[in-house]
This record gives sequence, structure tokens and C-alpha cells, in this order.
Amino acid sequence: MKYIKILFSVVIMSIFVFTACVKDLDTIPIDKDDFSSATVYKDSESYVHVLAKIYGGFVLTGQQGPAGNADLRGVDEGFSEYFRNYWYIQEFSTDEAISGWENDEGLFDINFQTWDATNPFVQGIYTRIFYEIVLINEFLRETTDAKLEERGHGDLKEVIKTYRAEARFIRAMSYWHALDLFANVPFVTEDDGIGSFFPVQTNSTDLFNFVESELIEILPNLVDARQNEYTRADKAAAWMVLAKLYLNAEVYISHPKYSECLTYCNKIIEAGYSIEERYQDLFCINNEGSDEAIFLIAFDGERTQSWGGMTFLINGSIGGSMNPSEYGVEGSWAGSRATKALFDKFDVNDGRGLFYTTGQTLEIDNVVEFTQGVAVTKYRNLKYVYDNDGNVIETIPGSNSTHPDADFPMFRLGDVYLMYAEIVARGAGGDASTAAGYVNQLRERAFGNSDENITAADLTEEFILDERARELFWEAQRRTDLIRFGKYSGGGYLWPWKGNVKDGTATDAKYNLLPIPATDIASNPNLIQNSGY
Repeated sequence: MKYIKILFSVVIMSIFVFTACVKDLDTIPIDKDDFSSATVYKDSESYVHVLAKIYGGFVLTGQQGPAGNADLRGVDEGFSEYFRNYWYIQEFSTDEAISGWENDEGLFDINFQTWDATNPFVQGIYTRIFYEIVLINEFLRETTDAKLEERGHGDLKEVIKTYRAEARFIRAMSYWHALDLFANVPFVTEDDGIGSFFPVQTNSTDLFNFVESELIEILPNLVDARQNEYTRADKAAAWMVLAKLYLNAEVYISHPKYSECLTYCNKIIEAGYSIEERYQDLFCINNEGSDEAIFLIAFDGERTQSWGGMTFLINGSIGGSMNPSEYGVEGSWAGSRATKALFDKFDVNDGRGLFYTTGQTLEIDNVVEFTQGVAVTKYRNLKYVYDNDGNVIETIPGSNSTHPDADFPMFRLGDVYLMYAEIVARGAGGDASTAAGYVNQLRERAFGNSDENITAADLTEEFILDERARELFWEAQRRTDLIRFGKYSGGGYLWPWKGNVKDGTATDAKYNLLPIPATDIASNPNLIQNSGY
């Protein structure tokens, strides 16, 4: 059973939230009731519930469901979810996705790469990242050996050691997101304590070093790869963030670390993961228990309801003549779809091309019109049952027709194979024949045979970037990939509506980073705005 889906409950904790932004650590209880840490941690079972709250920080936005008490002030709860904000920035600002929701203030600026420091979605992901970090810092303060002994829970030291490592993993991943999106951010850990103060701004090199050292330090205390409870982090999840960190090191710190990336890719590959037989099964309810999944974000129609995550991904990508019930939901939000820049990368026989074209046009003359652009059917609130020949014999919808049960594959083996191949294509290490073999495993799954297999000679950087789009589209990877290949800002690669021009135009290099939200710049004298904003 799914760890988060079972254990998450409303836990009243001595965890504190930012009042409006990360201006200073003015603190208020997470709930109106006056609970203290002594109350929360009196019961030994509370520790795992608080850990579940930390995992749930990617998914949930408040108490009593998506229309309950929001956990962040000054932000629309529906738009405040960590995952939704992260996906917006990673996909809507690229060639892979575009939104037609003109009434969502600031969203078109994400579409067009025209945002500024007042953009609500820029502030949304910034605030959510640091809210998560604050939760984790407080958990780490309250779970030291001394605190456990003081409360009579000394017998929990070993299990709590693992919980702390998992919490630190999530903090490291959140700081990696901050590095990737903003680079120069305020920096706080559990050693800073609580109270009112202005966090000091770090820089990309120091933040890179922190994420790297933190992940390496916690590895001995994480459960071995593929041995933890479902959706909980293990060594392979930490290896994956390290691999991502090193893959993008030339962007982050102007120094390549491809050999280090290769080391951790190999560790993951050797850990016993395997490619899922059917591509579609990675993005529907069937992905529970997938041998390809390295780290998933858990979603559940009953226990982890929000207007972000898979609810947004599935309902938001249905419109026009599409029938929502065919995807296991009732909603037709008619917002998200693909541009022709993505659609044209697919061969007609490529099974990864999960698109709906009936009544849709390739050209987008009016961004608001859902039927302009290609609908994407990659994510579904369905479970497929197959016979021995691989034919679908039953399709079972999720438990809730609004909030899906399918989990989101944040990290999976297919990505690792392509990272290995990219290192080979860059001439930075690895074996070309091995890399071609990894890519061909993915292509044989996609095409159903070996007719479209490649050779080692085909492993160019251009091919890898396009193959990453084909394999990983709408998986919150694209912005980071385009920046790494020098294709995100500027005029070297254009796509529909880049720069708010129908056929695309060059954009300023400043957009490779997001701005620190204006509210935080105004409130914290220690912060300096990113260049160009």
C-alpha cells in the first residue's frame, strides 16, 4: 500500500510557516489550536505522521482537503501546490506545453517567457520550496537524540535516524529545485533556530556544494535501493538527485561534472530497476509498484486531494471533443496542451506519442482556444488489466473521478538511460555501444519492435535532446534540459509563442533564472535580485 496515502493525516505540529514570503522568520502556529512540540511528539507514532506531512508537502495545500484551511497565506490555494507550480515553470515556459487559462494572472507570462518579479507563479514555487524547507528544519530540530531521550523515546533512535535522512533528502531536493530555478536564494537549516531574522542569501556554488554534501552524508542512513516502503526515498532517490546535480553542474557552477554523473547513473542501473513493459503504464494507476520508478510522488483520490498534481495534469489537459470518462475523470478544464514543436518530434509509429488530435489544430493562432494545439493524453486516472497476450481486457477508473489515484514518476530508469547516453554524446565518458543499447530499450518499447533502433553513431547532442522530449515530455524535465543544451532563452531555438510571438522570437538570457519575488527583495535587506530583473 502507498505510504503517504495511508499515513497522511492532519497533524498539528510545532512547525511554523512564512507569513507572506521568506522575508524573515516571523512565526505562527500551523493551526489555530495552541499545540506545542511536547504535545505533538509525546506519542511515538507521531514521528512517522510528521514525516508523512513532509512527503505530503509536494502534494497538499492545507487541511481538510483542497477547499479547507490553506497552509500558505497570500496565495490562491488552488495554485499553491508545490508540484503544480514546479510543473508550470518546467513545462509551460518551454516548447512542450502551453496553457489557455487567460484568467490565471501571470500564467501567460510563463507561457511566453515574459515574467517579472511580481509573477504569482514565480512567487508560488519560491514560497512553497521554502515552506517545505521550514517544515523539515523544524522536524530535524525536534528529532535529535537529545530530544528523543528527553521525551522517553530513546528506543526510537535507529528508526528516527532513517526518518531524518529521508527528511534531509527532501530538503536537499527542494534546495536543488531552488538552485535550478533561482540560484541565489536565502539559506536556512535547522541550525538557524526559529524566530524573527533575515536569512542570508547564498550563491549557486555554495548551494550546489550543500546539496551535494548533504546527499552524500545521508546515504548511509537511507534504506537500500528498492527496499523502502512505497513512495518513500531510498539510496537510489539520493543517487538520482546527485546525478541530476552533476549533469547540470556546468550550468550551476560553470564546471562540468559528467564523470560524477556517470558514477551515480551506473549505481542506479546496477540496483535492479527494469524498464516497464508498456509506456502508458508509467502514467496511470498501473504505475504503483513499477520496477522502473525510482521516486514517485503519491496521489490518492481520497486521502491526498488538491487542485494540483495529477488532478491538474489530467483534468487540465482535457477539452474540446475529448470525453473525460475515457481518462477516468469527469473534469474538462480545457487548458494544457502541446505545441507543434513537440508533436512534430514524433514518428507516427512512436507509441510514446500519446496525443488527441480529433478537432485539434497544430497551429495556435489564439492561445486561449484549447482546440488550437494538440491535446495530451499521457496521464490517466485508469488502471488497465491485460490478458496473457498483452491485450486490455478491463479498464478500471480510480476511486475518485475528480482527484486521481495515479502517482507521478518524478524519477525513473528511462531518464537514467538517457542521461548515460547524453554523457556519451558529449564525449564525456561512458561506452557508446552500451548507451545505444539503453536508448534502444526505450525505442523498442515505443515502436514495438527494433525497426527504429539507433547505432552508436546516432548519439549526437541534438538527437539526445529530442529523444528526451519524446521519452520524458510533460514530466517536469524540459526547462532544465533546454537550458543545459543552450536552447531555452535566446533565438537559437524558437517554438510557438516563445517571447509572445506566434512563431516564436528570441528572449533575454535572464529568463534562464527566475527572479527572487519582489516581496522578498523588499522585505529582506540581505537579498540581491538576480541579474536583469
